[in-house]
Amino acid sequence: MPRPSRPRGAGRGDSGAAVADFAMVAALVTLLFVAVFQLGLALHIRNTLISCASEGARLGARDGARPEEGAQRTRELIAASLSPRFAQDVSVSLTESGGVQAVSVRVVAPLPVLGPLGPDRSLDVVGRAFLESQ
Repeated sequence: MPRPSRPRGAGRGDSGAAVADFAMVAALVTLLFVAVFQLGLALHIRNTLISCASEGARLGARDGARPEEGAQRTRELIAASLSPRFAQDVSVSLTESGGVQAVSVRVVAPLPVLGPLGPDRSLDVVGRAFLESQ
């Protein structure tokens, strides 16, 4: 049986193109996945730290409480929700704005980066609450 004839040169240069296309697309999709994962991880850690610092500031601002109690509570919340290594640099201070005193809890924590991509390697967040004993 004779082979079906096809136009000259058709299909000869396309051999292996699907493999090359897959390799290029797979690399791009992997890079996009890692970038989105890094962004999601950074936002999760940032939002958790802000929440813990705000909760600690509210505790430190209660009537009859000391601001240092708020810093300690912030450390406990961060250690319970993320990891104790994120709670190593927690400080508290009293600030005043417009004649109103507030407790400020500042957390400086590392930001895990999955490689050379991403922001600088630390987060600095502040939680504030008005002092109730004014």
